[in-house]
Amino acid sequence: MSQPAFDFGDDVPDDAADPTYSVSELADAINDRLRAGFDDGVWVRGEIDGLNHRGPHTYFSLIEDGDDGKAVLNVQLFAPAKRRITPVLRKANLELRDGMKVRVHGWLDFWAQGGRLGLKMDRLDSRYTLGEIAQSRDDVLRRLAIEGVLDANGRTLLARVPLRVGVVTSVDSAAWADFRSEIERSGFGFELTVADTRVQGDGADRMVAGAIGTLARGARKGILDAIVVIRGGGARNELAVFDSERIARTIAAVPVPVFTGLGHEVDRSVADECAHTALKTPTACAGALVERVAEFVAASERTWAAILHRGDVAVSLAERRIGEVAGTIARRTGSALDRADERLDMRRVVLGSAVPAALAAQVDAVQRRAERLVERSDLVVERSSNVLDVLAARIASVDPAVQLARGWSITRTADGEVVRSIDRIAPGQRLTTTVLDGHIDTTVDELHHTSTSGRSGA
Repeated sequence: MSQPAFDFGDDVPDDAADPTYSVSELADAINDRLRAGFDDGVWVRGEIDGLNHRGPHTYFSLIEDGDDGKAVLNVQLFAPAKRRITPVLRKANLELRDGMKVRVHGWLDFWAQGGRLGLKMDRLDSRYTLGEIAQSRDDVLRRLAIEGVLDANGRTLLARVPLRVGVVTSVDSAAWADFRSEIERSGFGFELTVADTRVQGDGADRMVAGAIGTLARGARKGILDAIVVIRGGGARNELAVFDSERIARTIAAVPVPVFTGLGHEVDRSVADECAHTALKTPTACAGALVERVAEFVAASERTWAAILHRGDVAVSLAERRIGEVAGTIARRTGSALDRADERLDMRRVVLGSAVPAALAAQVDAVQRRAERLVERSDLVVERSSNVLDVLAARIASVDPAVQLARGWSITRTADGEVVRSIDRIAPGQRLTTTVLDGHIDTTVDELHHTSTSGRSGA
């Protein structure tokens, strides 16, 4: 085995055909080649990850998921370029955020101190980002439209007086303060149930959907009339949280109307498209609810006023009719009394002339009857006396004393019963016989039946 030769001299042999670079020389050579190969810079698209603001500069990575794993490119946005890009972002209503898809221009640069290749960013294509947001939004809307999800919540009916309201928002936000202030200023008795949640950043779509779902369970139990989803204004890519398909499907499943006030000035989010009512701001959402209640109150007041008016009209008509009827009755009563007075006067006159004659006739009749009674009284008394004499003779003929005087007797048992037949007598029985001048007590020895009627002996 041959041994390597060692040269401990300071000079390093160099071969033009196969040069040897120091690390810094290689870094310079790489940068020379990069500038020569990409003399106009390079456009790169990807998704922002690890966004980091350090002083006036901003650093992040552009990432792309591929079949062989995740590709990563470091990006540096230094202060001068950042000042040029900021107006572009502001005009497009965008703000650099993790997860944001961008197309950026810059110069490739190998950083010798870190041994890393990076991109010194100097421009950003806002149309690309907006197009990605719009494309993603359109894809979601297309799927939801095919499934009939978009108008599901729009078919729910809003209560006549929606006072019980669930609110999905961040309680630390100006959106919540504005909404609550508008509600309280109305003076109506709203009952607000707040589901505090993040409305931007990583996982915001999941948290917002969860908050809506929690309030939806209360709505199914009948304790909520409506749900409001609100947040303040912000960059368009921040508001893209509400283009989430998860939020859209959750809204579609809510059994009461969902109002959205997401701070949009131009575009409508997917959540807006799925909601029952989409408004620009949280204050507008509160105003819509207040207006609904105010309309009901106004309608109630109008109805009550109409009832009072109709009542007044009815009472006035009734009073007028009563007055007319009373007048008619008074007139007819007066006429009837006048006619009655006339009839009474006529009858008084008639009676005044007829009564004396009638009385005289009656007196004459009474006198004639009295005379007849006097004439006939003696005859009547005589006839009555004769009748009494006849009756007295008849009574005397049946008087027991008369019969006893004629020789008849009356026989009684010991208990005073008159004996009329021997069938009621038994031998040995004691009897009492009454004659004209006394009584005879006897005892029965024998009884003899006779064929002819006659008295029996004792």
